Amino acid sequence: MRVPRLLVLGGSAILTACNLAPAYRPPRTETAPAYAETAQWHPAQPADTLPRGAWWERFGDPTLNELELKIDTANPNLAASIARYDEARAYALQSRAGLYPQVALGAGLSRNRQSDNRPLRTGASRSYYSSNEIDAQASYEFDLWGKYRNTAVAGTALAQASAADFATIRLSLQAELAKDYFALRGLDADAQLLAQTVDAYRQARDLTQRLFDGKIVASIDVSRAQTQLDTAEAQASDIAANRAVMAYAIAALIGQQAESFSLVANPTQSALPDIPPGIPSELLQRRPDIAEAERNVKAANAQIGVARAAFYPTVSLSLLGGTQSTGLDLLSIGNSFWSIGPNLSLPIFTGGALRAVESSAYARSREMNANYRAVVLNAFAEVEQNLALLAWLSKESASEESAVTAAQQTLIVALTLYREGAESYLEVVTAQTSLLLAQQAALDLHTRRLQADVALIRALGGGWNESELPSDREAIKLAPNSP
Repeated sequence: MRVPRLLVLGGSAILTACNLAPAYRPPRTETAPAYAETAQWHPAQPADTLPRGAWWERFGDPTLNELELKIDTANPNLAASIARYDEARAYALQSRAGLYPQVALGAGLSRNRQSDNRPLRTGASRSYYSSNEIDAQASYEFDLWGKYRNTAVAGTALAQASAADFATIRLSLQAELAKDYFALRGLDADAQLLAQTVDAYRQARDLTQRLFDGKIVASIDVSRAQTQLDTAEAQASDIAANRAVMAYAIAALIGQQAESFSLVANPTQSALPDIPPGIPSELLQRRPDIAEAERNVKAANAQIGVARAAFYPTVSLSLLGGTQSTGLDLLSIGNSFWSIGPNLSLPIFTGGALRAVESSAYARSREMNANYRAVVLNAFAEVEQNLALLAWLSKESASEESAVTAAQQTLIVALTLYREGAESYLEVVTAQTSLLLAQQAALDLHTRRLQADVALIRALGGGWNESELPSDREAIKLAPNSP
């Protein structure tokens, strides 16, 4: 009757156990009712139409769609992040082990000889003897103060934080790939523009040469025309070099060797998508880095309970049983043995170690709370910055398109006047330079607007939602490829 009585006492102790961790509440962060930079933006219909999943498909580029899919399968940084998540899930499962009894089996067969001069040896003692044993041991520590429960809570929260970290890294890699891809396509458009410009400059140079041969213009006009042509050709070479560098960057992102990777030139740039930013409060659920920071706050809060529990007594129940013999008759009832009983341990003096661990846990909690606030503030700042950037780039782009039109008209007039001998070639060179600069600026602005759209999507979480975090059950489930 003693064993059932001990189990009843243990169950009663568990039911009356307390939790020394502070009551957890997610950090509160005040949000504005609207973004500051909303002059160019309108509420979406329905309210939340941020692209989810394959957000890059909104740009309508099949090549980009194909490249983005390779991030999940071939990027080594993302593979490392997946491994860290699997490691965190294993740790979460390990952190729950203290909630359950620990059981072990043991067996041993040995042949022994004792010293003839062994202290207190009697004359009847044999010098040679066998010792054979089979035993089972079980122990269970009652979680009176929530040490193991809080350890499990912290482990689960850290696994969920690791899952959010994976989502953050994945989104960052996807966004970086999209920005690099649009930069490369912008260079393709620049290359096409320069090819057309070089052809136009060559025709102008040939015209000047004919006029010079006819003794209509001075030789300085020919040298000016040649300078324009050579400068444009040099710019074309620079564009080609920059494109190669960008292609290699894309190859690294998709886990491919640079020498085996190539993209066919395509000067057609993607259309600018419509990206409704939603309302500020939604950002707290959309950003995986915010979810990660919040999970770290919860884990740190639970670790306070673990640290405080160390000041209180631990109560455990141990059971040892088996059979032992000098021969092989281990199944005989007379050779059995057992031991059962509770154990109590209370720290009296640890040289300040427990107090230091507790102080460290509280400091860690303050650090994680401050980090959460910093992540939230940075998230709102990124959205506001990209909204402002897109608004001003839109205005700048409209002005630059107007400048291109004006520069084209100026060049037409300058060439006409030059052919008629009313102007020097210097006016033509000036008009050519102005047109090329305006056209290049317009192309660059379009690329920057595409990249700012990508940055805004990233700042808004890329369609991710905190509902995608693994549940408590999923966070403690070993990965399929685990041994």
